[in-house]
Amino acid sequence: MISYEGLIQILKDRNLTKTDLSAHLGISSATIAKISKGEQLSKATLQKIADYLNCDTHSLCRKVSENAVLQILRDEKTAKISGGLYHELQVRMTYNSNHIEGSKLSEEQTRLIFETNTIDAGDGVPVDDILETVHHFRAIDYVIDVAEEELSEEIIKRLHYILKHDTKDAQLPWFAVGDYKKHANVVGGRDTAKPKDVPAQMRDLLQRYNAKQPITIHDVIAFHAEFEQIHPFQDGNGRVGRLVALKECLRHNIIPFIIEDSKKLFYYRGLMEWHSEKGWLTDTCLDGQDTFVRLLDMLEIPYGR
Repeated sequence: MISYEGLIQILKDRNLTKTDLSAHLGISSATIAKISKGEQLSKATLQKIADYLNCDTHSLCRKVSENAVLQILRDEKTAKISGGLYHELQVRMTYNSNHIEGSKLSEEQTRLIFETNTIDAGDGVPVDDILETVHHFRAIDYVIDVAEEELSEEIIKRLHYILKHDTKDAQLPWFAVGDYKKHANVVGGRDTAKPKDVPAQMRDLLQRYNAKQPITIHDVIAFHAEFEQIHPFQDGNGRVGRLVALKECLRHNIIPFIIEDSKKLFYYRGLMEWHSEKGWLTDTCLDGQDTFVRLLDMLEIPYGR
């Protein structure tokens, strides 16, 4: 749904009505009715109204989600509110997701980067750890922006690009930033999908997943497990996979989960044994959902399971 409260307020301040817009701009009554119904206007129409009112299109309207958690994240992101859900999600998910993959940055250092755009790096912190921390912040922003879109290869590849561009891996001629892997890789001694098979396997996975209705937390966990089994990228699969899970929880009004670094051994075991025992990964992700619930409770944000 679209809220036109910004447009309504600007019209009120200037002693104008929606009928005046129709008269001055030649906008049809059907288009004016969309404003009252909270329906999306075309970009051209929005720009025409913005030009007439001498403002930008973002001042006129905003998306309003039925998912209260997603709406809070969007509002706090736009308003740059400190100390709220958006702030804590950025710090906590980025720290834990990167630390699971071997980052040497502490949670305090991660928080410092997000809050002040500075870093007291200490000894031996790789530059890539810092870059990938900043990139992960931007990847969460992207997830919030596209949360309600159907999951696609384009979104998944874009997340990989956001995470890995400008890193030392991106300088390697064979490392495909923002695209599927070119060389076979092994994870924990286990073979993953061969590069030539990745596109077909990813399309099949997405087709099966997007066809499900309704999608539950168990479907999101299953997608995550199968995604990691394919391991479609040369590196960064874990972080991309967890960001995709965040996006899909927000899309389907499911409480997201944050896998804490302290639970990574249970998480790895769950991924490795997924085909023989689904309960281990499921329990770890549900524990991560409880972590998110505690964050909501701490911030006194109402939610529904």
